[in-house]
Amino acid sequence: MTGPSPSRRFDARQVFQWLSYLQYPAMLVALYYVASPFFTGLGGLLEALNNALLYAGVGIGMSSLQDPTRTQNEVSRKVWEDPRKGYWMLWLLTVQALLPILLGLAGTALAASTALSQLSLGLVAFGLGMIGLLKTAIEMREHHRRDRRVAAQDTTVLEKAA
Repeated sequence: MTGPSPSRRFDARQVFQWLSYLQYPAMLVALYYVASPFFTGLGGLLEALNNALLYAGVGIGMSSLQDPTRTQNEVSRKVWEDPRKGYWMLWLLTVQALLPILLGLAGTALAASTALSQLSLGLVAFGLGMIGLLKTAIEMREHHRRDRRVAAQDTTVLEKAA
């Protein structure tokens, strides 16, 4: 008896691509927590912001499960194909990942109240989600860069001529 056919074989990349769609419900829950204090008279604002940061961090972390060989839209494709735009986007994502982590860790150490301490932990969770997104962005940049694809094609042509 032979193994499963190629079309029925377990493809981990596809499973992770499907799991990445869990980012949308997580982000909707985060949006709910951001909006809810405005409908309840700003009661529990810090708790709601903490929950929003936690769910946004999970949602962003889930988005890092997507297949880095594919772009989601035309804007993303243009950014990752251009080496200069990709470079600046990686630096922007790095700051967006490290700043919440550093602020959250400092806030946890210095917070005078439990609510501020919890909000600080929400910032750390958000930053960790951004770290996952940064890793995926690095892979997308490496895969989609136009200058590296052209160099690889030139090398292939030269190798064939030899």
